[in-house]
Amino acid sequence: MAGNHLYQAGKLLVVVWIALIGANGAGYCGQADESGRGPARGRREEGLVKPRVAERVITVGGPEADIGAYTSAAIQIAVDALKARGGGTVKLGAGVFEMSAGVRLASGIWLAGAGKSTKLVKVNGFKSALGSDCGYGKLGVGVKDASGFAVGMAVIIQDSANNSGWAVTTARITAIEGDMLYIDNYTVRDYQSGLEGVVSNACSLIEAVECEDVRIADLFVDGNKGTNDYLGGCRGGGIYLHKSRRCVVEGVKVTNFNGDGISWQITEDMTVRNCEVQGCGNFGFHPGTGSVRTRIERCVSHDNGTDGIFVCWRVQDGVFRDNRSYRNGRHGLSIGHKDTDNVFEGNHIYLNGVHGIYMRDEAEQNGAHRNKLINNIIENNGTKEGGYGIYIDGITHDIAIEENIIRETGQGGQSGGVYIGAGASNIRVRENRMNGHKEGDIIEESKK
Repeated sequence: MAGNHLYQAGKLLVVVWIALIGANGAGYCGQADESGRGPARGRREEGLVKPRVAERVITVGGPEADIGAYTSAAIQIAVDALKARGGGTVKLGAGVFEMSAGVRLASGIWLAGAGKSTKLVKVNGFKSALGSDCGYGKLGVGVKDASGFAVGMAVIIQDSANNSGWAVTTARITAIEGDMLYIDNYTVRDYQSGLEGVVSNACSLIEAVECEDVRIADLFVDGNKGTNDYLGGCRGGGIYLHKSRRCVVEGVKVTNFNGDGISWQITEDMTVRNCEVQGCGNFGFHPGTGSVRTRIERCVSHDNGTDGIFVCWRVQDGVFRDNRSYRNGRHGLSIGHKDTDNVFEGNHIYLNGVHGIYMRDEAEQNGAHRNKLINNIIENNGTKEGGYGIYIDGITHDIAIEENIIRETGQGGQSGGVYIGAGASNIRVRENRMNGHKEGDIIEESKK
């Protein structure tokens, strides 16, 4: 049945391809008026560096769409057709799309849904133990049970020694022969069957890797956490961007992903706005690995397993404004390794399990220096094990904490307003309104 869907989608692709060529094969010299004597009256001709090209759009999902199927493969066919033509928009109709692999976007592609009625839902998880050891740099991996895998499906490969960070291999299956899965990416580590080596169909649902000018908007992502294995944010997420520039994610809700809701690593000029992440297994939002000039605005992160917003390594010159982070399992906001020169303004951080804002324990050369926390409301955190509104750990310096409301109203366990560790210095706490803390509004370890 799945093969028939792909065949029908392929036939439709031919029609779409011809339509694209026809739509864009003319018009570079101006559109003639009804007399045929030249450009239409009133049209302005301007000097251009590149030819102007009409918008290219392919619709997916539903009987009226260019590609009617509701699968990740159908979306990928549309993306690949537009990629070959230099970009365009894939418009998804209302309905539920079954995702056996993440949609791989390309530069200049916009992926747009019809709001929350467009749902991308991960298929149920399947995994198998390795049949034998799988070495570094392989394009094939043997498994004990291949019955639940299919060509085109996304997989991860890991073992107990290589199951986090960048040590997990992500790939897609290109062929299956007996118990051998062939994949499109080289394995990035040696994986041993004796160390619980496993292949699983865990994957991101949307990904943009080495892309520019991508936009993801107006859709709902459900990671089906209960049946799928965990996938860490360095290698995936409900939405995952890697080595990309000038990308926008807006109007998207991600829920129930077994890992991070939205993760972006090694990026420039990322914008995430008006998005919601709920009930994911690890972080809500995860900017990291040298991402510069990130903007997170008007987003909501709640009821996730650990931190609502986890600012990872070397996230610099970012703006985090008018967001809400609440009822997350650990911290509302975590900042750490070389995360410098960021502005956190107008956020509401409340009812998180430990601290509202945690500045992690780092050596001086790696500290989260020169960050500004301005005009935030930080209240009633510490609901699980007690905590502080703002906890500054490590050798951290040059932090501005100004014009915030930091309080405990009896709904949480926020025992102190601002905790300044013994290694911290030049922490400027000014014009804040703080109350309700049994340990005090400002606790400075260096002065004890």
